[in-house]
Amino acid sequence: MAGVSAQFSVTVRVELDSRNEPLGKITGAIAESEGALQSVDLVPGAGAEGKRVREFTIDARSPEHWEQILRAIGGTRGARVLDYTDRTFAMHRGGKIEQHNKYPLKTRDDLSMAYTPGVARVCTEIAGQRSKAFEFTIKKNTVAVVTDGSAVLGLGDIGPEASMPVMEGKAMLFKEFAGVDAFPIALSTNDPDKIVETVKLIAPGFGGINLEDISAPRCFEIEDRLREELDIPVFHDDQHGTAVVMMAALFNSLKIVGKPIESLRVVMVGLGAAGIACTKMMMAAGVTDIIGCDRQGAVSTERPDYGSGGMTPIKRWFAEVTNPGKVQGGPNDVLEGADLFIGLSGPGLVEAKSLASMNDDAIVFAMANPTPEVMPEDAEPYVRIMATGRSDYPNQINNVLAFPGIFRGALDAGAPQITEEMKLAAAKAIAAVVTEDDLDEDYIIPSVFDRDVAPAVAEAVVREAKAAGIARITEETGTFATV
Repeated sequence: MAGVSAQFSVTVRVELDSRNEPLGKITGAIAESEGALQSVDLVPGAGAEGKRVREFTIDARSPEHWEQILRAIGGTRGARVLDYTDRTFAMHRGGKIEQHNKYPLKTRDDLSMAYTPGVARVCTEIAGQRSKAFEFTIKKNTVAVVTDGSAVLGLGDIGPEASMPVMEGKAMLFKEFAGVDAFPIALSTNDPDKIVETVKLIAPGFGGINLEDISAPRCFEIEDRLREELDIPVFHDDQHGTAVVMMAALFNSLKIVGKPIESLRVVMVGLGAAGIACTKMMMAAGVTDIIGCDRQGAVSTERPDYGSGGMTPIKRWFAEVTNPGKVQGGPNDVLEGADLFIGLSGPGLVEAKSLASMNDDAIVFAMANPTPEVMPEDAEPYVRIMATGRSDYPNQINNVLAFPGIFRGALDAGAPQITEEMKLAAAKAIAAVVTEDDLDEDYIIPSVFDRDVAPAVAEAVVREAKAAGIARITEETGTFATV
């Protein structure tokens, strides 16, 4: 059953002969077809006389695999396939999120307080002091998940409409793990000026802005400008969420291998938004020897496109602050003597045997999804600690460990921005959730379902905001104050 996944889960409705129900034969046929049977449920009252209807929920490898499974079920004597449902598409039909009222509207008094005429009193209060919107509206607990659909998952530029299922999923994660109300905002433009202007125009209704799936290098400019021009937190999760969780995994990995962070030599493959953010966080934490590779190999000030001006501004910056030894070559060439490999690029870009040239107790974070730069089973003979972005291997580096708690903390503190210190505090908080007794090569990072993570991250972010003097919501009264 290798390769089966819930993303290809199907529910098959089957009519069976109730006098000689071939249930065992059907489950056997599913197993022989390499489907993973998850449940069998009776459908009460369905079926003609002498018949019984059951639903079989099965995980498969692909829609093509469904056909094989359906034929196996249909070929069983006494069974007839009635229909089947793609469970993933069914979950998305009509969208995955909806709005709920916090208070009932059952009487005239309810309406008088929630809407007219009572609402006018609250509007007047906010008009007299704009910051009271954090106290008397949803602004205190809302985040806009903003995208232009230009860099979605591994799908690329698929447009704003096609990006909506991802943004809805992001909103679900905000609510589930941190109680934050997030709303998808998909913009029909790739123009940085228009994106910045639009976000500024809608900002009064939100307490924070989560930029999502906006392609580099535009994402850097958009985030920088919005951070300067808005007084609410702006966070590009593809950059900073990845960096925070990566740093948490690194902090715990170093506890195992016993190496000081200042001594590390790092090879980074993939210099997009996440790669740049990871580099900045590592440098802030004390790493001084980083070699970054793009499609043309190791980046340095001695590469021809640097001298010719062919590099983008962000890559020129990277060339100037990294690769102190001016190492040249591709990813496999520059791994010699490295302590840490970080992959944020694409599948199979590193040969497993090249990892043998890394230092003892090598650490590999191969985070390309769905297929990492090197597969864990291939890397195992050469590395001490291995992490990926996948859920079916140990040590999944997943942004959901970071962004819900970071925004929860920023909103609770009323912080106008998410600082580098807050991100570093978040990384340390995630790492600390893994206790010394539990810490192991196969457990350097908490599970995405660990409910202790988001509160720990939020608490660390609030604490850092207070220490920096940028917390604008007082803990005693919950009111908003200008700092």
